[in-house]
Amino acid sequence: MKQLNKIRVAVLFGGRSAEHEVSLRSAANVIRFLDLSRFEIVPIGIDKQGNWFLGNDIFTKSLEQNNVPKLSQNHEAWFTAEWIGKPVKKNTLNELVQSDGQMFDVVFPVVHGTLCEDGTLQGLLELANIPYVGCGVLSSAIGMEKDISKRLAVNAGMLVAPYLTIKYDEWQSNAKQFVQKITEQLTYPVFVKPANTGSSIGITKVKTVDQLALAIEEAFCFDVKVIIEKALQVRELEVAVLESLEPHTDPIVSVIGEIKPQHEFYSYEAKYLDENGAILEIPAIISDDLTMKAKSIAKKLFIILECEGMARVDLFLEMTTQQIYFNEINTIPGFTQMSMYPKLMNASGFSYTNLLTHLIQLAIKRHTNKNRLRRDVHAKHVELVS
Repeated sequence: MKQLNKIRVAVLFGGRSAEHEVSLRSAANVIRFLDLSRFEIVPIGIDKQGNWFLGNDIFTKSLEQNNVPKLSQNHEAWFTAEWIGKPVKKNTLNELVQSDGQMFDVVFPVVHGTLCEDGTLQGLLELANIPYVGCGVLSSAIGMEKDISKRLAVNAGMLVAPYLTIKYDEWQSNAKQFVQKITEQLTYPVFVKPANTGSSIGITKVKTVDQLALAIEEAFCFDVKVIIEKALQVRELEVAVLESLEPHTDPIVSVIGEIKPQHEFYSYEAKYLDENGAILEIPAIISDDLTMKAKSIAKKLFIILECEGMARVDLFLEMTTQQIYFNEINTIPGFTQMSMYPKLMNASGFSYTNLLTHLIQLAIKRHTNKNRLRRDVHAKHVELVS
C-alpha cells in the first residue's frame, strides 16, 4: 500500500540506448538523494530489449551487474512497448496499487540517449497522462537532434562551429564524394558525431583524411545521421538551467562551469571510466563579461528550444576570438557523482535533495495545467452579437 501523505515517484532507469550504463549511475544518485520524508520511491528498470520491470530487486541487480538484467521466463515484464495493440493479461501488483488503481504519482526519467531522452518516452507518458520530470516531447526531440538544435540556435543569432551532415543512405551511395566535400569545406581536425547520442558515444576526433571514413562508419553504428564538425580551439563551458516554480519568471541559471579534459577530448572514457579523465572547475575562471554572456546564451537557448524542467547547455569559448559558440543542450543531464548539472546547481544554492524536489514539483504543476485543456470538440460556442 502507498505510504500515507507521500508522493509516489517512479524512477525510470536503464533503457535501450547506448547510454544504458550511465543511466544506472544517475538513477542511483537520484534514489539516494530523494527526500524520503516526502517521497516514496518505485524503481522501474528498462532492459536493453525494451522490457520494463518494477521493484527494488531489479534495481539492486542492475547496479551489481551494471546492466538491467534481461527478464527471464520466470519474471513477467510489467510493460513492454510490443504489447501495444495486442491483448495482454493484466498483472496484479497488489502490493503497489492503491484503491483507485494509481500506481504512482509522477515519473522521474533518469534515462539518457535515443528512445529515452529524445521525446519517445515523453510521448508515451503523455499518452498515459502521467506527470513526468523534465522536458516535453518537442524540446526533448530537438535537444537530442544536434543538427536541428544547431539550426535553431543559428536562427536565433548564435554561433555554432562549421559543420556538415550526412545520412546513412547518402554515405552508402557517395562515400568518396562526401569525403572530398568535407576535406574541401572543413579543415582538419574535425569531430565526427552521431546526430542523436549523448555522453560522447560514437564521437571520434579525426586529424587526417585517411581517418575520416572509419570514423564516419563508427558514428553510423549509433545513428542514421552523422555530423562532421570543425574542431575549434576552445574551452568547454557548461551551464545548468532550471525552470522556476514562479509564474512569469525567467529560468534559474547556474554559475558557469568548465570542463578541462585530460584526454584528447571529453570522451565517454574521460567522463565515466577514468576518475582523472577531466578536471571540473566550478566556477569557471572567466571574466565577468563572459560569464554574463554565457548565462544569457544559456537562458535564451532554454527558452527558444521550449525547454521545461531542466537542461544543461554546453558552450565553447573560442580561445583566439573569445567568442561563445553553442555546442549542444542536454534535456536529461547526467546525475552521476561526476555529473556537472547537480554540481552546478549545488554551487548556485540548490542542494541535490532540494533540486530533485523542485523538479518533481515542476512536473506536477505542468501536468495540472495541461489537464485543464479540453479534450472534446463539443465545447460551447460563443455567439457574436452583431
